[in-house]
This record gives sequence, structure tokens and C-alpha cells, in this order.
Amino acid sequence: MIQDIAPHRLANEYRPHAIPAPQDLVCFVRGQELAVRRVGDDAFELPSVEEAGVTAEGLTYLFSLDERACWLAADAGAARPPAGFELVSNRTLRMERRGPRELMLVAYTAVHLAGWYAKNRFCGACGQPLEHHEALRALRCPSCGNVMFPRLNPAVIVCVCDPKRNKIVITRYARGRYVPIDALVAGFVEIGETIEDCVHREVREELGLEVSNIRYYKSQPWGVAGDILSGFWCDVVGDPTIHRDESELGSAVWVGPDQIPGQPDDLSLTNEMMCLWRDTHRR
Repeated sequence: MIQDIAPHRLANEYRPHAIPAPQDLVCFVRGQELAVRRVGDDAFELPSVEEAGVTAEGLTYLFSLDERACWLAADAGAARPPAGFELVSNRTLRMERRGPRELMLVAYTAVHLAGWYAKNRFCGACGQPLEHHEALRALRCPSCGNVMFPRLNPAVIVCVCDPKRNKIVITRYARGRYVPIDALVAGFVEIGETIEDCVHREVREELGLEVSNIRYYKSQPWGVAGDILSGFWCDVVGDPTIHRDESELGSAVWVGPDQIPGQPDDLSLTNEMMCLWRDTHRR
């Protein structure tokens, strides 16, 4: 998955007093786009501080990749790339560039944090401009003292199984929503519900099915949507006839192990769950 970058390490610890070094990486982000330089047929690079020609005053510390700090260029959400680099959408990076994996994780996480900074310039309590917290990865209002931390959106990935027929439900999003590849049921956790309740609700809303025997599998950060994903297995109960929510899904079908090609990359929790089920249920 995208976070599986060993022996590399993404260090999330906030370093408010870090000083940019020439070899550090700089993320120029505009919306869902990131400034990259194409390398070969399917890889990319990020600019260094030296290549970008930026000063410490124009940078915000994000995290570190191994020994190199990663910085966000000024004007979060509207930054212009340096010479020799181009703004590329995260969708293009995933479908065409694809690597190296550690830079994909940097890109997705940088887009997450850049979006948060861009959308939180003013205090939601009193309307005054926010400042960087002196010790935490947070924004602080100097007027009323309100402190805001980066937002994470809890969401679920659900593999709905039919053990009797040895099948699972594979979906595709409705046209224009996300990338056109096979997926599993997914959705955001609502206020006031447990993650397990969310599994029941999303399956019911998207497929018209009831499920039981919910089992947790694994989690994953997915920065381009600000998500922290939790993967679950569950078993259909009662009538297995799918009643698809056409506003959400372009397709939803029961498939057997030999009908699951998998996604074109191995970055997502969805793909790992589909392929794991496929490989362990072939007869």
C-alpha cells in the first residue's frame, strides 16, 4: 500500500524550529496538483530547496522523508512551480507516474496538509487571521486563543462477502467520480455513529444489502481526501440481490476469484483487500 515504503520512513513528528537545508524537498501545491519533474516513463521527482530557490521565510515544515525534511511552499493551495517542474494532479501521478512509492506518499500527504492550511486562514470562532502554533502542528488565533489541528476524515473500505457462493461485491464509482477502476464499498463515518455502524449503513445505502460478521482488517492514510481508512470484511445476510445507488455507483456486481484483475497499482487498501480475497479463495 502507499504507506509501505520501508526501508524509507515518513517521520510525521512536527519540528517547529527546523531550518531548511539545500537538499530538502519542497512541495508546491495548488489544489489537488503538485509540482513535479518527470523522470523516464513512469516516475517523478520533487524540487529541492536549492532548485526551488526559496528562502526559509517562504516555507512551512511538513514532515521528513528519511534524512530530508519536506516543506510546503508559501501560498498554500495556489503555489507556482519552479522552472523545470510542472503541476500534475494526484490522479495523474497515480495512473501515469506511479513512483517512486515513497514520493507518492509524500505527495498525497503534502496535498492533505496543504489543503488544510489553505482552507484555514481565519479563526472560525472570531474571524481573525490565524498564526502557526509555536510548538504544535496547529494553527492558533492570537485574538481568542482558539487552536485548530489538521483534520482527518474517518472512512471505511468494506469487502462484502458471500461465503456460500464464494463471491464478493466489486463496484465502480459513478461516471466522473474518482478514478474508473474496480473498488469496494466505501464511505465516511458520520457524527454519532461507530465505525461498525458505518459499515452497515454504507452497505445498505450503496448496495441495498444487510451484513453481519464484521471483521477489521487494516488501516491506511489516504491524504488526497484527508482520510484515515479502516478496512473491514463482512458477510451478506438475507437476500443477496444488489440494489445499487446509481448516484454513487456506476456498477456493483457479485464476482468470483477469477473475475478480479485488481487495480493497476498496489497503492490502495481497496486493492490489497480485493487481491487478498481473490488469492485465498481460488479453488
